[in-house]
Amino acid sequence: MIEIIFYLGKEIILVRVDGTHVFFANSKYGGRGIAQIDGLRLNREGVEKKFPDLKGDEQWREKAIQRFKDHIISLPTEEARVTYIIEDFKQWGYIPKYKQKKGFRIEPIK
Repeated sequence: MIEIIFYLGKEIILVRVDGTHVFFANSKYGGRGIAQIDGLRLNREGVEKKFPDLKGDEQWREKAIQRFKDHIISLPTEEARVTYIIEDFKQWGYIPKYKQKKGFRIEPIK
């Protein structure tokens, strides 16, 4: 299990990669709720920017979630999944700050 902490403005976002499962938490809601991608609100404009073929599709949300899950499963290791998430989130303005592997010491992300 690897956890990543991102900053987005004043919010703190936690992403936990546990095998092929990815969970998200947000300081905006007190950090109490942790959800898989199915439970998140997705921005339609952001999804259409990443997947232009979903523009105007009635099932854009379900298809985007499935593409994310398929891509995560296709990556060989947790470390590869974390690297993908960090690089993908950076392009949307998230600032990666810390990474913690299996509950050990927190490492700053450079």
